[in-house]
Amino acid sequence: MKISLENISKRFQRHWIFKDLSFSFTTPGAYALLGANGSGKSTLLRIIAGMQNPSKGKIVYENGSAIVEPNKLYPYISFTAPGQEIIEELTLQEFLQFHFNFKKPLSGLDVPAIIKLTGLEQSANKPIGDYSSGMKQRVKLAQAIFSDTPILLLDEPCTNLDQQGVDQYTNWIEQYGKGRMVIVASNDVREYFFCRETVAIEDYK
Repeated sequence: MKISLENISKRFQRHWIFKDLSFSFTTPGAYALLGANGSGKSTLLRIIAGMQNPSKGKIVYENGSAIVEPNKLYPYISFTAPGQEIIEELTLQEFLQFHFNFKKPLSGLDVPAIIKLTGLEQSANKPIGDYSSGMKQRVKLAQAIFSDTPILLLDEPCTNLDQQGVDQYTNWIEQYGKGRMVIVASNDVREYFFCRETVAIEDYK
């Protein structure tokens, strides 16, 4: 797939977050959106995901020779962010079963295998609302990384993770990020160590 940003700009009230940003992302490929806190990298990632509209410019999504309309992006994109809401009343087992009713898991994986990969087997039947912030972040990463989509969008993926969780994220990306378009919004090299191309938001102020 290919995502083309054409002179994208975003304004909040009278303040321009970034202006005239043009860039193309292709599958496979690994990209990092870099910038200090508050620079607009998370906003740009949500725009790429079709979750927000730019103030100016346009985005073109292509699957081969076919144009994909923004309202039909869901099957192609997995997204996660620290502020993403998950259904905390459900157990991990229930949540993953619910999620994978809408998106297929990657080939060779099913809900029991994914629970084992998270290392949360002992808590699989507890409500997610009882999890620590680090455990919840593992769940958010799992539902995104293990979904069978060509595009993976990750906003500050190591937020709330201890070193074991960071190591787990590293292993998941190295094994399951291959052959996909992965875009990471981050200012922490541990999160985008594998990215070969970068977009510095400060260059578009």
